[in-house]
Amino acid sequence: MSVEAGYGVEKVRSPRAFAETVTRFEALLKERGLTVFAKIDFSGDAERAGLQMPPTQMLIFGNPKGGTPVMLAAPSSALDLPLKVLISQDAQGQVWLSYNTPQYLAERHAIPAELVKNISGTPVLTQAVVAP
Repeated sequence: MSVEAGYGVEKVRSPRAFAETVTRFEALLKERGLTVFAKIDFSGDAERAGLQMPPTQMLIFGNPKGGTPVMLAAPSSALDLPLKVLISQDAQGQVWLSYNTPQYLAERHAIPAELVKNISGTPVLTQAVVAP
């Protein structure tokens, strides 16, 4: 794990191939009862535009019961909610899961302390995805 200095982005290294990492993350979201609101295939879109980029997809997910109270208390948080995980493969073939840290989101949007737990599941999810 690493947090990109000053940006509030945490990156977690996956021991799995890109497709397996994506599949495992989607299955985990479903297993935990979370809604996948969107899946953006950046590399697929690039390819359709005649461009190339390493495999890169973003999953946008959450639970309205958790996110709605956060947005009501801190309306600007809707800029960053639902939660997102970027799954990407770098030039060396290493796969990464990247996301905004809950602390960053809380500070950025002045989310009340009692609601930070509502946006704190991403670290747990990503660790479950990369676990053996």
